[in-house]
Amino acid sequence: MRRLAPLALLTLAAPAFAGPQAGAWPPKLTFDNGTETSLTGNFAWDVNRFAADGGAFEDDQDWRRKEFGVAIKRKGLYDFSASYDFQSDTWMDVALRLESKGLTGCDLGRWRIGQMKLPLGLEGNTATRNGAFMENALPTQAFYEGRRIGVDWALERPRWLFNAGAYSHDLQGNNRGDSLAARLAWTPRKQAAHVLHLGVSATREHPDAETNGLGVEIAPSVRWRAKPEVSLTPLRLVDSGTLRDVARIERRGLEALWIEGPWSLQGEYLQQTTHRHGLADYRGEGWYLAGSWLLTGESRAYSGGNVANPKPAGRRGAVELLARYSRIDLDDGLIRGGNERNWTLGANWYLGPHLKFQANYVRADANRGALHARPEALQLRVQFHF
Repeated sequence: MRRLAPLALLTLAAPAFAGPQAGAWPPKLTFDNGTETSLTGNFAWDVNRFAADGGAFEDDQDWRRKEFGVAIKRKGLYDFSASYDFQSDTWMDVALRLESKGLTGCDLGRWRIGQMKLPLGLEGNTATRNGAFMENALPTQAFYEGRRIGVDWALERPRWLFNAGAYSHDLQGNNRGDSLAARLAWTPRKQAAHVLHLGVSATREHPDAETNGLGVEIAPSVRWRAKPEVSLTPLRLVDSGTLRDVARIERRGLEALWIEGPWSLQGEYLQQTTHRHGLADYRGEGWYLAGSWLLTGESRAYSGGNVANPKPAGRRGAVELLARYSRIDLDDGLIRGGNERNWTLGANWYLGPHLKFQANYVRADANRGALHARPEALQLRVQFHF
């Protein structure tokens, strides 16, 4: 029943059916009052191959994502989306967003209720279909809080945007506790192909304790770690281990994005502090800087404080070259989680609005205690999304 829930939402309809929209993919059902219903999907097949000091890593090929869902919207009033990743067996966004301007006649922002991403940083809030690289950078993997059930509010103006919310656990029943999050961005340039975005964000999480079968209360715990920016491997080269007796977790981020025609730069700094009962605080931090050049002349899309895939201008699609450097440090006090530095080179081919081919070469350099690893990996992906 849980897996069929998104499809059941298709039964929500306005009184009169006007028929499918001509030429639309995926096909949309449009009703007389302007309500539109459509399916959504994002399917990615990956191939990983390791070399050099990658003996502990195994070559693999498998599905990375099998996301499927439904979207219902009435322009200017509301939109609802629900999607499920059948590969990881997890719910993704399941949320209703209301437009204050359409409902009240005054633009007081957008309200959203349901499960959604927390407003922390830039890369973590980028939709999986729009990722320029095959995997998120080290600090985003380790420190981004993910999706939670809650209520948030977003207000956007020509030169700035603000997003804040309050959240609880997720639809899987995990991450019990409460979180507050906020993100503020200044956008002095926000035209097509000409963007300058500077932002700051923070979250404060209070995880809940659990009670075991004997009635004993167990203080919450947390673990900080990251994969070496390779999609299918379960191995992590940096790992704090499980930290127990957690009182609260504070996350902070700085972000910047510059787009000028076919060129773009994007960078972030993310940091977390874990406060523990009767124990020393633990801090981890990391940052990345990424550059992109679209050889075919298009620009990365930007709206609502986030980036999206470029729209190919020609029949042969858009071609993009990329490079990224990322770092993470999980050593603090007696906890030696390790540190890692990665270089990633990438190439993307956007063949129309729904098909994308990606290739990434990753070279990692990690130290954790006496261990030193320098694996190299080549990744390939074909992605179909709508």
